Amino acid sequence: MKSLLIKLFRIIPDSLYLKIIFYKNIRKMLDLKNPKTFNEKLQWLKINDRNPEYTRLVDKYEVRNYIKEKIGERYLVPLIGVWKDASEIDFEKMPKQFVLKCNHDSKSVVICKDKDKINVQGTIKKLNSHLKQNAYYYGREWPYKNVKPLIIAEKYLEDQSNQSLVDYKVLCFNGKARLIQVHSNRGSENYTQDFYDLEWNNMGICQGIKLTETPMEKPNFLDEMIHLSEILAVNIIHVRVDWYFVNGQLYFGEMTFYDGSGFVPFLNEKDDVLLGNMIDLKK
Repeated sequence: MKSLLIKLFRIIPDSLYLKIIFYKNIRKMLDLKNPKTFNEKLQWLKINDRNPEYTRLVDKYEVRNYIKEKIGERYLVPLIGVWKDASEIDFEKMPKQFVLKCNHDSKSVVICKDKDKINVQGTIKKLNSHLKQNAYYYGREWPYKNVKPLIIAEKYLEDQSNQSLVDYKVLCFNGKARLIQVHSNRGSENYTQDFYDLEWNNMGICQGIKLTETPMEKPNFLDEMIHLSEILAVNIIHVRVDWYFVNGQLYFGEMTFYDGSGFVPFLNEKDDVLLGNMIDLKK
């Protein structure tokens, strides 16, 4: 019965599927004719904004060429290798620390801090399982549908301060940065998510992850990060550009067109509307 339902959900039209999943997560009817909120407009963009270039930009391997072309190779996390199957990885030749992940999803990441302690067979099994999955089917994020699945290995980034890496996510609307989403202490009980405006005022926007008690200091690389994000986001209605700042260097993370697939509710609906107003679908 479960497999039958999965097959059924795969063949129903995008608009109907999105209405079902939207209601399941947001608990309101999806209005695709007159979308107003951020989450509604992300669903509208899935259906109506079909620039084929987006497939290249969500591909964690192919996007590296886009970064080289637009802002330069220095912002890329060093690449160690790329494979079509996890069994091709020669772990003996890998450095002591590295990060493995598939190029077409967000849940396959394997962080190796000590090669001598890695479960090789478990890692191979996990990565090959993800290679067989298509991220398109859950949220109907069409750019992922035709990404050729690969496994990539990148350098393990570690700040000399020994603090956990902070994720900086620049939300761009019609080519202009408007907000910065900051994730701190990911994977711990102190995990926080905050939204800042371009002047680094904490907006108090919450999507179910606790806010930091003490606002973060304005980073000295903020202007550079905003400038680079806008170069990458040119001519795009909405995209989120992710960054890390490690040992004095900005590193590109990824480009995401549908934050949370448009299925993550805001604690206050007014914030969903606030961000929705930043997306101009008429341009």
